[in-house]
Amino acid sequence: MTTLNSNKKIIVTGGNGRFAQVLKKENKKLKIFFPTKKIFNILNINSMKQYIKKIKPKYIIHCAGLSRPMDLHVKDINKSINLNIIGTANVVNVCNDFNIKLIYFSTGYVYEGKKGNYKEKDAVLPINNYAWSKLGGECSVILYKKSLILRIIMCEKPFLHDYAFHDIKTNFIFQDEVARIIPKILNKKGIINIGGKIQSVFNFAKKSKKNIQKSSGKKIFPPNPSMNVSKLNKILS
Repeated sequence: MTTLNSNKKIIVTGGNGRFAQVLKKENKKLKIFFPTKKIFNILNINSMKQYIKKIKPKYIIHCAGLSRPMDLHVKDINKSINLNIIGTANVVNVCNDFNIKLIYFSTGYVYEGKKGNYKEKDAVLPINNYAWSKLGGECSVILYKKSLILRIIMCEKPFLHDYAFHDIKTNFIFQDEVARIIPKILNKKGIINIGGKIQSVFNFAKKSKKNIQKSSGKKIFPPNPSMNVSKLNKILS
């Protein structure tokens, strides 16, 4: 397992985002920079170039984009396309211009979600507009050979909602766990699934929220969008 040289500078897009704050807390020894949208705007290539020239990073972790609420990707496809597809393509372009390693946060929801245990080489068929927008971002990232795509299904700790699906299997992982994994895989390339144990959303949620209520997700999600994480486990072992 390779670990990250603490002297190498890292820029994290979406510096004010939920995961960025967890990443900052869990990796205090690393030289990570968390620029705001005003300073590092993924829709403004010049603003990104100016900041890159100032910081001179070896890595960019691209977390910025539109995630929740999910229905916004249906109601406002312009915003979804601009932030998750065009914005990501812009980040790829500047990484290519400055020879920077790019790590892109995608989602496990790019898989079809019917049989579960999907491996990185399995076919993709996104389950909703959000996942399509993230796959759109993947299309530009995969063209850049100095890149790593992370297909992740993660959430905040404790579980945010008051209910959880008992009939949907997945492999959620908490943000703090992902934050501790990131420095160990930044030198990898290609695609890596990032997740925890395959189980129902309810069983995962009740470990951090004892009073969680059961709910059905059959009308919202396919039954099993879980991922195979053997590639990740092999890297970490």
